[in-house]
Amino acid sequence: MFKNLRLSGQRLYGHWRRRSRRQKILLLAGAALLAAAVSVYGWLFADLPSIDRLQAGLALPSTRIYDRNGHLLYEILPPEGGRNTALPLEAIPAHCVQAVIATEDANFYNHPGVDVVGIARALWINLRGGEVLAGGSTITQQVARNLLLDPEQRLERSLRRKLRESLLAIRLQNVYSKDDVLALYLNQSYFGNLAYGIEAAARAYFGKSAPELSLAECALLGGVIQAPAAYDPLANLETARERQHTVLDLMAENGFISQETAEVAKNDQLQLAATPFPIQAPHFVMAVWTQLQRDFPEQIYTRGLEVVTTVDLHWQQAAEQILRAQLYHLNNPVFPGKVPANAHNGALVALDPLTGQVLTMLGSPDYFDESIDGAVNAALALRQPGSTLKPFTYAAAMNPAREHPWTAATMVLDVKTPFITRRLQSYTPANFGLVEHGPVLVREALASSYNIPAVVALEDIGLQTLVELLKNAGVETLAQNTGIDLAITLGGGEVRLLDLVGAYSIFPNGGFRVQPAFILKVSDHEGNVLYEWQPPRLDTRVIDERVAYIITDILSDDYARAPSFGRYSALNIGRPAAAKTGTTTDYRDNWIVGYTPNLVVGVWVGNADNTPMTDVTGVSGAAPAWNAFLRRVLLGQPELDFQPPPGIVRHEVCALSGLLPTPECPLRKTELFIEGTVPIEKDHFYQTFEIDTLTGLLADDSTPPERRARRIYAVLPQEARDWAIRSGIEQPPPAAAVRLPDEAAGLRLLEPDPYTVFQISPITPVETQRLRLTVGAPPGTLAVTYTLNGLELGTVEESPWALWWPLELGDHELVATATLADGTQQVSDPIPFRVTAYAPPEVRFGGQ
Repeated sequence: MFKNLRLSGQRLYGHWRRRSRRQKILLLAGAALLAAAVSVYGWLFADLPSIDRLQAGLALPSTRIYDRNGHLLYEILPPEGGRNTALPLEAIPAHCVQAVIATEDANFYNHPGVDVVGIARALWINLRGGEVLAGGSTITQQVARNLLLDPEQRLERSLRRKLRESLLAIRLQNVYSKDDVLALYLNQSYFGNLAYGIEAAARAYFGKSAPELSLAECALLGGVIQAPAAYDPLANLETARERQHTVLDLMAENGFISQETAEVAKNDQLQLAATPFPIQAPHFVMAVWTQLQRDFPEQIYTRGLEVVTTVDLHWQQAAEQILRAQLYHLNNPVFPGKVPANAHNGALVALDPLTGQVLTMLGSPDYFDESIDGAVNAALALRQPGSTLKPFTYAAAMNPAREHPWTAATMVLDVKTPFITRRLQSYTPANFGLVEHGPVLVREALASSYNIPAVVALEDIGLQTLVELLKNAGVETLAQNTGIDLAITLGGGEVRLLDLVGAYSIFPNGGFRVQPAFILKVSDHEGNVLYEWQPPRLDTRVIDERVAYIITDILSDDYARAPSFGRYSALNIGRPAAAKTGTTTDYRDNWIVGYTPNLVVGVWVGNADNTPMTDVTGVSGAAPAWNAFLRRVLLGQPELDFQPPPGIVRHEVCALSGLLPTPECPLRKTELFIEGTVPIEKDHFYQTFEIDTLTGLLADDSTPPERRARRIYAVLPQEARDWAIRSGIEQPPPAAAVRLPDEAAGLRLLEPDPYTVFQISPITPVETQRLRLTVGAPPGTLAVTYTLNGLELGTVEESPWALWWPLELGDHELVATATLADGTQQVSDPIPFRVTAYAPPEVRFGGQ
């Protein structure tokens, strides 16, 4: 074998020696050219990207959030990317297309993808200086460079990159049409300020969509592409305008427009956006963004979601304007002597009670104002709700499934009343202004927002009943609060405005819970629908529809709320509407939640840092904004009435007791009732007595006929006796045989309040520090005996059965015993209380 190889080599060498010198040179040159070609091919084509990679180089589409009418609210940027929304070429204004072609590649539609003259110029510069200092890149080359080359290769300024770019451009031109390439360029080029593509640029610089751009605006954007930082109109307007003029001249030179048109466009006034990509309804957008991150964690940054929300931008803007105006008026009063309110924040939520769609959610008057913590969404913050929970308390009391349901005509005593909390502490609520109103019916008690009757109602239904009702209606935070007690009905808990507005929907919608909804539709940039809102099935009834209607009728009764708010207050919007206000301790929170048959609106006014306001209530702080908003958004819409459901009846009652009127009852009224709850008991407040006109006492056997007179008195329960005396209401003479209902006929200790702690003062003489003991005695009482800790204190033989006891240190238990005319006795339930010595506050000294 080796011998054969040696012979073959010898033959080749012989052939080579017989070649001429010329042939040898040609062979060597050919081999060198082949090697050079292989080398150049590898230099140019090694790792050259495939055209199939074009899609991978596209800028990730932004997720766009719209209001219900298609107005853009915000664009969410992909991580490490910018805003981008692709438009079809036909949707882009012709002026914009022409501006880009005239500026970047005037011969675009006539070359095969590369500009041979430009490449030759780049080659010459490269040979002279070793670095490409001038371009010559066509639009197709720029698309190839930006979408197919790696970021490092894009920045490389060399002949190799220019040639590779040209090869890719030729390939690109063979696969895509000219219009396709141009659309890619207009939709993917970087315009600065995180804007990729003409649509994002139009939003960034002019706050409008690309199809709305004028010639002057198109020319400005056409000039930005070459150097976005240098020609940024938001930062360098004069430089950008000079570049715009150049673009307009190029458009005229290339026959796209006349020079006269170009000159006119140069003088057009540009209305630039205040900031690139302003956010509309920011608190609402952030809430939507949170939901998108939960439901579409990957697609939100990769698939360019198109999100249509429930909010109405026009309503949102109206809410912001109105709330700002109201805060200004509160802090800049025009009436003499009125001090600034120190109210700097607020929130407003509007919701459709039939669907749960959130139409407005304003979390503060200015999202970007750090001085008021404007970025904090007060619509989602926990705040004490004041009296806005009272309607739910009364709704639970009116539940017809209860053994003894309340009605709108149930009488409640609005007088000082002690209650015992779950911690066995005495709790005595007071009304706003410390005013008591005596016997009132539920209609007036709720409409005028009296505190004491609301606590009476809560004690009757039980704390857990109210908490469960609120939870079922959508306010779940109170169920998680173990510290709540009877004060909850007056606002002694924390709720969110959004939850509260949603819960109020049960009143206009017939008792059904609705879930607040933010999003109507979510689709990706290719049009695939990922989510679409569906109308809820109203099958979770929280309260009886008849109760919902009666509560609504009370809250919309301008006469019933007149004692507290007067007629024609801010709660009256000129059409049927129900409303409830709320004010918390030290004026830290103002609330109002109100509704029409098809809209629920809630407003909160206060300060994010919880500092008190000055003399501002729900009706003066929050209600004017609520009123103005409803009037604004409902303008032009037909007035809707609240429609009574089946099972509602009307019946006449005595206005003082709420019971069936007797001939003695001087004032009557017609009230709404659920069928089966009309009272059957006759009024017992108004009673007739025969009086001796000379003595003013009851007539007896010795009173002659000419001195006898029949007189009607309002006989109030024992608990209201002191109130009646203070109010100048004449009571029957002593020893009058008054009639009382069975539940009021027992002996009850009225003073002191149970579980109260009294302190003996070191300043006041001990003998003057006494405690008044009183009872509510049944008819026919002759004497009342008080017993403390098993020891008799004394006996009282006439109304009002009061005994004064000097304070003594210790824990005490008081009992009263009444002796009746028939010789029987009644014993009261015991009342515990405590007397302690005065303890001065501890003084602490601290260093610096």
